[in-house]
Amino acid sequence: MVERCGWPGDDPIYQAYHDTEWGVPEYDSRALWEKLVLDGFQAGLSWITILKKRDNFREAFAGFDPNIIAEWGDEDVARLLGNAGIIRHRGKIAATITNAQAWQRIEAEQGFDRFLWDYVGGTPLINSFATQADVPTQTRLSVQISKDLKKAGFKFCGPTIVYAFMEACGLVNDHIVTCHRHGV
Repeated sequence: MVERCGWPGDDPIYQAYHDTEWGVPEYDSRALWEKLVLDGFQAGLSWITILKKRDNFREAFAGFDPNIIAEWGDEDVARLLGNAGIIRHRGKIAATITNAQAWQRIEAEQGFDRFLWDYVGGTPLINSFATQADVPTQTRLSVQISKDLKKAGFKFCGPTIVYAFMEACGLVNDHIVTCHRHGV
C-alpha cells in the first residue's frame, strides 16, 4: 500500500492529483498563473470541487491564456456567469481579468516565474511535518508574497490562498514525512 498524505482520502481523482501534481515544482509562468487563479476560485470551497471542474475552467477561460483574458470585459464576465461548468462568482471572474493584467506587467518586467521562485531562491522549501495537523495554513512568507501580489494588482490572493498555491506549485513541499512524495 502506498503511503500518502491523508487529505486525498480514497478519492481516485484526489489521489492522482496528490501523486502526480501537488508539490511538483512548476516553473512555467502561465501554468503558475493558472494555478493561482484556480486557488483563488477555491476560496471558501473544497479543492476537489475545483479539481473536478478544472477542464471546464480551462475551456471557459481560453486555456488560461492571460494575454487573451487581459483583454476581456463586462460581456465576458456576463458570459462566464452563465457557465454552469465553472464557479460562477462575479468577483472571482472579474479578479481573473485583473490578475491577467497584473500577470502581464510582472511577466514583462521579470517573468512571473522568476518573481515567485525568487522568494525561495529558486529551490523548493522542504518541510518535515509528521502529521497533516502540523502543516500551517499560512506562513510569514505567504503573507509577504500575498502583500507583494496585491501591490502588483492581484486579487483573491490572501496569505492562505498563497500558501495553498505555494504547496500546489512546489515552492514548498509539505508532503508529510511518511508520504511517498515527501522530499521528491
